[in-house]
Amino acid sequence: MQRDRMRMKRGGSFLVFILGGSEVQLSHGRGKRRAYGTRDRARFNFPEPNRIVEGLDVMGYKETCALCWEEFWNYETPKVILVKNRNLGIIYRIIQLVIIMYFVVYVFIIEKSYQERESAPESSVITKVKGIAITNSSLERKIWDVAEYIKPPEGGDIFSITVRTMTTPLQRLNTCPESDDVPGSKCKSDLDCEAGEMDQLGNGIKTGRCVIFRDTNKTCEVEAWCPVENEINMRDSVLKGTQNLTLFIKNSINFPRFGFSKGNIHKSSKLNCTFDEDTNLYCPIFPIGFIVEKAGESFDNLREKGGVLGVIINWMCDLDKDASECNPQYSFRKLNSGYNFRHTKYFMENGIEYRTLTKVFGLRIDIIVHGEAGKFNIVPTIINVASALTSIGIGSFLCDWILLTFMNKNDVYSEKKFEEVKKNENTSTHNENGTTEQEVRPVLPQNYKHC
Repeated sequence: MQRDRMRMKRGGSFLVFILGGSEVQLSHGRGKRRAYGTRDRARFNFPEPNRIVEGLDVMGYKETCALCWEEFWNYETPKVILVKNRNLGIIYRIIQLVIIMYFVVYVFIIEKSYQERESAPESSVITKVKGIAITNSSLERKIWDVAEYIKPPEGGDIFSITVRTMTTPLQRLNTCPESDDVPGSKCKSDLDCEAGEMDQLGNGIKTGRCVIFRDTNKTCEVEAWCPVENEINMRDSVLKGTQNLTLFIKNSINFPRFGFSKGNIHKSSKLNCTFDEDTNLYCPIFPIGFIVEKAGESFDNLREKGGVLGVIINWMCDLDKDASECNPQYSFRKLNSGYNFRHTKYFMENGIEYRTLTKVFGLRIDIIVHGEAGKFNIVPTIINVASALTSIGIGSFLCDWILLTFMNKNDVYSEKKFEEVKKNENTSTHNENGTTEQEVRPVLPQNYKHC
């Protein structure tokens, strides 16, 4: 495609103009001036040299701008040339086939890019856990119901189930030895304990005394809730039967853009069932052991340190189909290893305030809801079809580059591809039918290379 332009090179010994595909070279050193002759003009289709020379004599800023303005309004259009080359044709068709297959298979079938989409549905989650657990210790046998092992009890999308407890009973405000598990608590004399110092990892404020903690081990004395939490004073209890507890999840989603709502429970569903992906998809009652197993975790590890599991509910809805095709998909993940927290119960005895400190190792469950809905819309369809048609042109671009770069022997292809059509009354001819034909001038390869 010829780009009409003017190029002037100064500081050497010549001045070059390329106007409408014609090139003129004039010497301007020491007042000398030369233009190509008649033969050159016939070969390169030069305009009349007298006009160029006269224009150069008087051409200034305004004339140059006027010339550029005139050339600006020229029109360029692609030219179709049939190249009889099988190798180039095979490359062209393969590129077209790859682009078409990409848009048909991936863009339209897999990604469904003809649809308008909404990926942030409104969602509500209600949970309930049912069942009992038992702890057996040397002091007592205790029955745990849902009011005791569920924290918090509101039934939200994040909750924990107690699987193990370590209890420090009958604590009261007093002075006592710091636990030797606390860094920097061990001492040999009172000089090692600074009075009033408070360690952020400790249990209280140091009194400045070094006292016996256990056997011959000494630690700094602290003012705190005594006795402090340590292995000697704690009672360890593991809840048995927690894997048999059941979790009920009620989830509703809404896509406001499309006005579509749905829940994971059918109105006709009976809730005396257990979830099964094939037979009871709309029975969202999950045994805790089933969730732990699907998450790839073991109950022994959870009883020892606790953990965090995720129940992911994914709604992928194609609203061009029937609403019955929009179904929840459940998956289970281990999100974190280890989970514990502490809570206390206070009571008064003989006018003295006591408390029971309990460290709880729990199974925390997070209910996470994702969703995306799509429905046919003419706007994304037109955009993607236009993108597909435009991308097919990449094949022509690549083949043109191969043709003109690697196969353009003796500039044959470029002479055929780039031509200048100029209306010239003096050079117009009449064909056999008597109609007037316009002059067609090829853009020479040397001119094309400057474009």
